[in-house]
Amino acid sequence: MINVLFVCTGNICRSPTAEGVFRALVAQHGLDGHIAVDSAGTHAYHVGEAPDRRSTAAARKRGVELADLRARKVQAEDFERFDLVLAMDRGHAEILRRMCPAERAERVRLFLDFAPDSGAKDVPDPYYGDGDGFERVLDMIEAGSAGLLAHIRAALL
Repeated sequence: MINVLFVCTGNICRSPTAEGVFRALVAQHGLDGHIAVDSAGTHAYHVGEAPDRRSTAAARKRGVELADLRARKVQAEDFERFDLVLAMDRGHAEILRRMCPAERAERVRLFLDFAPDSGAKDVPDPYYGDGDGFERVLDMIEAGSAGLLAHIRAALL
């Protein structure tokens, strides 16, 4: 089993969207028995809350359900449990690297490293922006998810 954790700030926009999109992609390819997916936040701002309603609505339009997800904060044991700890932006990656034991440092990666054609390193935070920011985030997450699945299939399964 390959365990993947997506991480953003509060775990209500970007990382739960990535969890939902990637989980749906994994299921579509019949790999849900081989790849487990979760998400968390670097901060405890929204622990226990459902994803932002705008994230949920945008994902639902693309056939991805997020309503059952609940925010949680990254825990020390996540660096043992997850094979890949994927930061939504460079700020999250820095926080995660400071939290991560040195012997697990290779597990912390930028999510968009799996979408090199996107020309971006960071998935922007749509929380304070206009409504179409959630659509742009979904486009980036879909591209990153496709690249991530290809990586896992080629390298790890």
